[in-house]
Amino acid sequence: LLQPYSCSNKILGYPFYFILTGIPGFEAYHIWISIPCCCLYIISIMGNTTILTVIRIEPFLVQPMYLFLSMLALTDLGLTLSTLPTVMQLLWFNNQKISFEGRFAQFFFLHAFSFMKSSVLLAMSFDSYVAICRPLHYLAILCRCVLAVLPSLFLLKRLPFCRSHLLSHSYCLHQDMIRLVCADIRVNNLCAFAVVLLIIGMDPLLIVLSYTLILKSILHTASRAERLWALNNCLSHMLAVLVLYVPMVGVSITHRFAKHAPPLVHVIMANIYLLAPPVMNPIIYSVKTKQIRQGIFHLLFQRKMH
Repeated sequence: LLQPYSCSNKILGYPFYFILTGIPGFEAYHIWISIPCCCLYIISIMGNTTILTVIRIEPFLVQPMYLFLSMLALTDLGLTLSTLPTVMQLLWFNNQKISFEGRFAQFFFLHAFSFMKSSVLLAMSFDSYVAICRPLHYLAILCRCVLAVLPSLFLLKRLPFCRSHLLSHSYCLHQDMIRLVCADIRVNNLCAFAVVLLIIGMDPLLIVLSYTLILKSILHTASRAERLWALNNCLSHMLAVLVLYVPMVGVSITHRFAKHAPPLVHVIMANIYLLAPPVMNPIIYSVKTKQIRQGIFHLLFQRKMH
């Protein structure tokens, strides 16, 4: 573990591989811990795949709201699949190594899908205007996420990593990797702060503002039945917002202000951030959205008939 440099990378200060961390103090129980983790991954993949399948095959779900749900499901699948290999290989085979290139690839996809999810939730709060008046602005979601991740990726890749090669989690987070750098990281910190401010900070505020205005309009103009219907839709969306942002903010706060907390605290927070949103979102929208439930029942009924 103490010889992770190749000849070419050693000159540049780039480690040949890094060491992922499982659950400190519970290494002997990794095979048992892998069972609930594997179940959560399966639920996430099956749940989000079901949502995508139902929206694709049911004609009555071809509406802007369900297009956003399918985008949300795609981002959840992306988050799940980008971390599944490293988490499960660590728990099943105790394989802690991740290559330099693999680490940055996972870094890019993990953060890009996280930012994409935030952007989708923000766009959902403005979906009527965007869908009707500016449908091509859906593409701005992808561009926004990629442009938010690339500066941090390139700034981090040029730095030497010589303090340690031991990561705190079973996947690659920016907060975790930046602490391994043995060089001036002020530019990286400024870039990361700008991204956090523009996405993690602004998106929830704009979402809350949007739904405050929507609720204000509903309470003044709609009938009681329309109010209940609108409130039910808003509740689903707000639950999805909380499922994403509470773990995301929790991980950021833990890394920034609780650096000396037990490693187990960091691991638990990171795994909640990793697994909670992809698992909970299909459940939330399946339970709270009547049309999705009808589509799932229709899909299951058709399969039984065949």
